[in-house]
Amino acid sequence: MMAVPRLLLLATLAGAAPMQAGTAQATTTAAPTATRPMTWLDMQNMRQVGSPTPSPDGKWMLYTVSVPDWKEARRQNDIYVVSTAQGVASTRRLTFTADKNETAPAWSRDGKFFVFLSDRDAPRDAGGSRGSSLPTSGPGAPYFPPAVGGGIGGASYQLYLMRPDGGEARKITDAKDGVTTFAFSKDGAWLIYRSGPVTQEQLHALPVAALADGDSVRPTQLTRHPNGIGLWRLSPDAKRVYFVTADTTDPDERLRLEKRFDVRVRNAEVPVSSLWALDLDTKRTTRLTRDTSYSVGEFDISPDGRWIGFRGLSSNRYDRNILEQNINGDLYLLEVASGQIERITKNTEIGESTVSFSPDSRRVAFSAPDDFVFMNNSKVYLRDVGARGAPFRKLGAGFDGDVTVGFWSKDGNTIYFNEGVKATNQVLALDVAANTVRPVIAEQASVSVNQDDETGRLIISYADPRTPPTLYTVPSARELGTRSAWTRLTDANPWVQQVALGDEQEITWTSADGRKVGGILVKPVGYQAGKRYPLIVAIHGGPAAADVLGFNGGYGSQVYAGAGYAVLMPNYRNSTNYGQRFKVESQGDYFTKGYQDIMAGVDHLIAQGIVDSTQMGVLGWSAGGHWSNWILTHTDRFKAISTGAGVFNWISMYGQSDTQRGRQWYLGNKLYYDDMEAWWRQSPAAYIKNAKTPTMIHVVDNDPRVPRPQSEELHMALKRLGVPTEFYVYPGNTHGIPDPRNQLVKATAEMAWMDYWVRHSGRKFAWRDVLKTLDEPRELKTAATAAP
Repeated sequence: MMAVPRLLLLATLAGAAPMQAGTAQATTTAAPTATRPMTWLDMQNMRQVGSPTPSPDGKWMLYTVSVPDWKEARRQNDIYVVSTAQGVASTRRLTFTADKNETAPAWSRDGKFFVFLSDRDAPRDAGGSRGSSLPTSGPGAPYFPPAVGGGIGGASYQLYLMRPDGGEARKITDAKDGVTTFAFSKDGAWLIYRSGPVTQEQLHALPVAALADGDSVRPTQLTRHPNGIGLWRLSPDAKRVYFVTADTTDPDERLRLEKRFDVRVRNAEVPVSSLWALDLDTKRTTRLTRDTSYSVGEFDISPDGRWIGFRGLSSNRYDRNILEQNINGDLYLLEVASGQIERITKNTEIGESTVSFSPDSRRVAFSAPDDFVFMNNSKVYLRDVGARGAPFRKLGAGFDGDVTVGFWSKDGNTIYFNEGVKATNQVLALDVAANTVRPVIAEQASVSVNQDDETGRLIISYADPRTPPTLYTVPSARELGTRSAWTRLTDANPWVQQVALGDEQEITWTSADGRKVGGILVKPVGYQAGKRYPLIVAIHGGPAAADVLGFNGGYGSQVYAGAGYAVLMPNYRNSTNYGQRFKVESQGDYFTKGYQDIMAGVDHLIAQGIVDSTQMGVLGWSAGGHWSNWILTHTDRFKAISTGAGVFNWISMYGQSDTQRGRQWYLGNKLYYDDMEAWWRQSPAAYIKNAKTPTMIHVVDNDPRVPRPQSEELHMALKRLGVPTEFYVYPGNTHGIPDPRNQLVKATAEMAWMDYWVRHSGRKFAWRDVLKTLDEPRELKTAATAAP
């Protein structure tokens, strides 16, 4: 790994002078001469922008910038503000806590101040911090995690008030158990938040007028529900709070956890959860659902407050507390005035989206697999909200991709949504009346758009091969298709202009069965036509996903390009973005066609004179690890493989993993005990005696998705077969490596493995390459005081 010079690192993290604002050019300052390749440390130190929140008048945008906190093994957020008219040049940093976290900024209804969550006053060893991948609480509605009882703050987080023109933040809560979620009422009178011990959290309120005057205010406790408050939302008229809570509680269960009998019971019996309403004037609560065949999950309220759409999750013990519980539920409509509930879907193992209401509340829509068939591309289903029992009209059937409900036009005649189109991510529009889909933009990039419901302002996330993820904005959907109308809001990583990048392009080739296949090619920095280069095949996960033209994709493709490698990111069979047939074509034969697609892509690059066929390596994670293991057992053309969280034996993994239904479908839609031969035939373990390629294995210790035993089985087999192998196990209980320091270990070790076996250069791995980065955090935090 190339070390980043100390002074250079400081300069890149501090950021250059703010760029001039205005249009949506990829860069708005003269680019300096690119003098060095990208490094793994550069990747770790990338600033990430999140939680964009426009002011009520749409003139200002709050957002967060996160940088790595190496000591705490997390990312640390601070809050910035920028003018939506002037753009980047108007950027001001508002918080400056180098070792603490500020997140989830939300404006007061009059825009005179904002409130945010922070652990700035918590002791360094306080529990409850949930890191920095924390979503925003936007105006009018808190963030709702998918699980009852979740939240975005924690025991060490409190609420703070700050004015956008600067000054010190003022602490406005001192909740013993911290604050998890919060929201302003739509009339601007109340700031409501949730706090309390886990599973016993209650709602509390602070009067906004007193807060604005600087008064010290004691909160009013709104609920005293014995089973705690889970998900909650404020009604549009600010008169009620709707919340989900468990119907019963087991005091012995609570006590045994308090006494640290922390045995985990899989698929434990848990109580049904119901939807309730709290009247903010009388403080009376009313139960709205009583059907014990389901638990209320996510819900939304129509803009006029007359309807609530919610997901009812099966109360069957073995359908709950699993990753796929949403597929064992249906959608319901509740008429608030009458209390009548209509079940609007009746499916098994499908998993619709949540309910969405048109701005005028006349129509209701959701997305679901076409004709409610598992793994079909999604279409939109729509009808008049009050047409009880009437069929839903299917929209978007003529578009060969997913059609979803992103956000509505103000008149309700158009639904905008984000969707992958080949090697790009685009924004499309569904005409509700004409039932047609049209592109709104046509960027060779990765673009996604969200709408702020209060202001109608659109927030655009944009990345291309030379532009890291960047925020733009336009006043409304009318301007979205005019690129010159976009105002650039952020430039969090201006140092990228100093880095030499390889050219990145979409390519296509023909597979063994004549199918056209696409993917991304990143050429080495300084590429010379006619010269052959070593190749890294970087295989995406999913497999229902796709690599697109973005910034530094494919497991750090630009770092490899800077080191002289070409990188191929194939969108093999089972990938999204290329239509329904392409996505499902390999059912019952998981690997064969995808393997042929990948190898045909490699042969295409060899035929083009780009790749040296004697210097090739493969790497992947998750489904990319599955394919790496299949390649290991089916060819010796590659000199090295690095496989992360990959399957070895589908049969044993079925019971080990937290997800089953999708894999069952991919492998032929029968359970393994009904077709053992098919499951074994599609397992890399069946062909392990063919393995010859030196293989590095990576896995997170308690990965729930592709559990560690899969990697253990592969490693043991390779050892017994005498195949060179290394096995890295990373602490954690997630499917990805959670600690940024260990992410750096993985990337550094992986590249050293490729250099050693593919190019016969360097050493396999040396801890010194990673340990020297521990000298950097002090400079990183000093640098973080500069505006992006």
